[in-house]
Amino acid sequence: MVGDRKWAARAGMIATATAVAAGAAGVRWVWRHQDELMLRPPLNEWTFAHMSLLLPTETVPRADRLSVLPRAPRPLEFTYEWDGATRTLSDLHTRTHTTGFAVVHRGRLVHEAYPGRFAGPHRRFQLFSLTKSVTSMLVGIALAEGAIGSTDDKAVTYCPQLAGSAFDGPTVEDLLQMSSGAGGEEDYEDPDAPVNRLMRAVAGQGGTVLEAVRSVRPHSTPGTWFNYSTLDTQVLGWVLEAATGRTLAQYAAERLWGPVGAESDAYYALSRRAPRTAVGGGSFNATVRDMARLGLLMTRGGRWGGEQIVPQQWVERSRGAGLPHLEGGALGEGYPAHYGYSNQWWTLGGAHRAFTGLGIYGQHLWVDPEADVVVVKTSAWPVADDPALDGETVTAFTALVAHLSADG
Repeated sequence: MVGDRKWAARAGMIATATAVAAGAAGVRWVWRHQDELMLRPPLNEWTFAHMSLLLPTETVPRADRLSVLPRAPRPLEFTYEWDGATRTLSDLHTRTHTTGFAVVHRGRLVHEAYPGRFAGPHRRFQLFSLTKSVTSMLVGIALAEGAIGSTDDKAVTYCPQLAGSAFDGPTVEDLLQMSSGAGGEEDYEDPDAPVNRLMRAVAGQGGTVLEAVRSVRPHSTPGTWFNYSTLDTQVLGWVLEAATGRTLAQYAAERLWGPVGAESDAYYALSRRAPRTAVGGGSFNATVRDMARLGLLMTRGGRWGGEQIVPQQWVERSRGAGLPHLEGGALGEGYPAHYGYSNQWWTLGGAHRAFTGLGIYGQHLWVDPEADVVVVKTSAWPVADDPALDGETVTAFTALVAHLSADG
């Protein structure tokens, strides 16, 4: 788009002018920190809508037969209380840097908005760790088909390249529940954190992705302790690819994207260096509407158009694992108390047992089967993780669901 080219040109001129003014040392600094700069305002809003210009990709082609997402537009005149004030939906968008937003109620798209400068119905957004929930859906399908024998299977059975590493022992179940016992804290501000070693490998700035995964050490007995880790899902994605003989993009196209009748191509970003690999825990890019379709699939117990795509019991276990160390408030001091975890989804508990996919910088796929509500929100937060912005978003979504339920 013309606007995109102008913004990219402007960003390039700013970066060039800054580098020239700073001299040779400045040029080297900008080059070394280019990926970090692209994740900070004001560039990150552009970055999150244009990942295909920054990394190699593999397309997840849209369906030959598109499904209809019925529309029934209506104003969403609800409020929520946050930080001592009454807020509106418009406040939520402004305060939490929304770029794309959609609400599906009872199977109909009742609200859609794109406050982002580079956003629109056909824009594919980087979903970061919301990718993990998509990977979970694919694993559930592979288990039902028999490609993966059991969640009790060890990961190394499918990925012998991990023999002798911290992932030689954890099962598929351990990976699904972020309980592998491998790796360290997912600290985006710590350059040596496993997730940042992984991202440097993806960006071609330090070894291969396999080397990054093999570099971590065990810290606890698998299956006993929750530790959110993108490396767990990276291994889970490799298990899925080995078991199915398909790349993540190919399997997603055949078993998920096609069956739900997605209206736009999606894609996975790949590592820059060979062997190129998708990040199963953070590289899926798709439109807001198509992510709403995935949410709607989950509200329907995994069924779409009379076909069982995701096993119903898989959807059910995504709403809560029933394990004490994964219950809401039990994940640990570093995690918001309103979240539990299950099956690569964050759980909300309560009477509705809603659950949500989450990605850093404010990506959400909120699924409430009891209220028959799906909310998709893409964002460009100033930082990767912000408990206040997350807390406000959860509060607003809860009020939105209550409003829709009360209003019928």
